[in-house]
Amino acid sequence: MKVFAIGDPHLSFDERIEKPMDVFGAGWKDHSSRLKEKWEAVVSKDDVVLILGDISWGLRLDEAMADLTWIHELPGYKVITKGNHDLWWVSTNKLNTLFDDVLFLQNHCYMINDKLAVCGTRGWICPGTQGFDDHDNKIYEREQLRLRMSLDDAKAHGAEEIICCLHYPPTNDKFQSSGFTQLMTEYKVKECLYGHLHGKEAFKNGFQGLWNGTRYRLVSLDYVECEPQLVKEL
Repeated sequence: MKVFAIGDPHLSFDERIEKPMDVFGAGWKDHSSRLKEKWEAVVSKDDVVLILGDISWGLRLDEAMADLTWIHELPGYKVITKGNHDLWWVSTNKLNTLFDDVLFLQNHCYMINDKLAVCGTRGWICPGTQGFDDHDNKIYEREQLRLRMSLDDAKAHGAEEIICCLHYPPTNDKFQSSGFTQLMTEYKVKECLYGHLHGKEAFKNGFQGLWNGTRYRLVSLDYVECEPQLVKEL
């Protein structure tokens, strides 16, 4: 079994949604077709794929269903966390009745086996980001609580190793410590994956590398050129 990760598919298969992504650059040209081709080339039915938010441009669940079904039909077991554009996201109780091979993760963990857990939350911009205000701080603190709940669930399940999925980068663009990085350190998270950043200039704003024992990696779709990234082989 292998564990892969990728963020930001930004799908819009419903005919009511018009969001062509190629307006954002050549890296987005035919991105869904390229994602499908590369996904099927590396992912088997026994593998797990972590998808880090910004799944669909649909505003309601019915508008997102074509995109979610498209993901469902790809190989592997999929674990999905929420992105800032996932306005269709309803309760996880409802979402987790939709498919038998897709798990929507929020406030809890997913145990890949008896020792390895996947935790995650959407995240938010961090203090020190230009324009960060009181409203941002409320969301930032709430997202830390969500992440702690997920991490606590992993510990309650006896996890010995944790992979953490965020949508937003876990630091500001100055790479300063945040509540998210502090949680990674506190819970001894092995690897933290995130997306959200698009374009060469934005890629520079995400910390990548080892920090207090946690490895941080950017896996947004255009950064990884539509190819799910290998995280771990079991």
